[in-house]
Amino acid sequence: MRSTHQIQRRKSRQIRVGRVAVGGDAPVAVQTMTSTDTEDVDATVAQIKACMKAGADIVRVSVPTLKAAEAFGEIRKQVGYTPLVADIHFNYKCGIAAAEAGADCLRINPGNIGGEKKIAEVVACARAHRIPIRVGVNAGSLERDLQEKYGEPNADALVESALRHIDILDRFDFPDFKISLKASDVFMTVDAYRKLAARIDQPLHLGITEAGGQRAGSVKSAIGLGMLLAEGIGDTLRVSLAADPVEEVRVGWDILKSLHLRSRGINLIACPSCSRQNFNVIETVAELEQRFEDIDESMDVAVIGCVVNGPGEAREATLGVAGGYPNSVYVDGEIAHKAHNADLVDRLEALVRERLAARRAADDADDEGRGA
Repeated sequence: MRSTHQIQRRKSRQIRVGRVAVGGDAPVAVQTMTSTDTEDVDATVAQIKACMKAGADIVRVSVPTLKAAEAFGEIRKQVGYTPLVADIHFNYKCGIAAAEAGADCLRINPGNIGGEKKIAEVVACARAHRIPIRVGVNAGSLERDLQEKYGEPNADALVESALRHIDILDRFDFPDFKISLKASDVFMTVDAYRKLAARIDQPLHLGITEAGGQRAGSVKSAIGLGMLLAEGIGDTLRVSLAADPVEEVRVGWDILKSLHLRSRGINLIACPSCSRQNFNVIETVAELEQRFEDIDESMDVAVIGCVVNGPGEAREATLGVAGGYPNSVYVDGEIAHKAHNADLVDRLEALVRERLAARRAADDADDEGRGA
């Protein structure tokens, strides 16, 4: 049987980023950030749509200038109800302009906005538009006095910086915020989040900043975010990669699925392959992943190349294949078909889509029955 372990989530205050609830009993949200020039509206809109298709719940867009804020307004119109966070640094007027242009959340660092009078204007604007603020603390941009106090970035410095920013928002009676404490070091990041989680009840946005390229960054993020999520800490996350933002979304989902915190799309349970395999597992899995990209519904599909672990894994999945001559295709734990290598991918895809169609039909019938 599959594991039934359930993570006990930290209790946090719930806020809303557009249509997405964050914190409380809401599922952990997957976020990414555009890498296009915000002033290039067409390119930015295309990237946002690609990220949403991949499963992003929230997309952050940098707004470094007033011209970018103007473009943000047009982007807002073209992406509909997609929850958008405007990333603001230094120029508080960009934050106000982004809020007025339809941002669902403002990401700011109160320490670099330029004094409490300017922060007060940003907070007042956020309150007027009923949108939350995300406070972002980063080891690479700590206040100078904290760098001098601690000598170098560490978890305590990150937490002290966060508490300063929280104190500013508290003085303005603005509780609708989430906060992040990011460093490129896994242990520093995890330590900082653990300490802050015990002191506040606002939602926490998780991330390992400057994590690296697609492979190394995915590994580092999975370790750091996985440690925190397994302890119930974290309400949104971003896997920060020097790669296409769509890959950030995919890795984020993979992390959440592995911890049973979210389910989306086909979960391929596949062996690493060896000389015992009776079909090319690596090529088969790659082809199935590509064919299943359009599927949002969740389903476990096992693809195992030989009879050592194949039957056991295939029996536990909704659908599965165990290598053989020919291969055995399992449906709900029983061998239902035999498939030769040349037909295997087509057969598995057809079975998956048939099962999902039947599931949707049954759901529709239930809905009609309840409405009768």
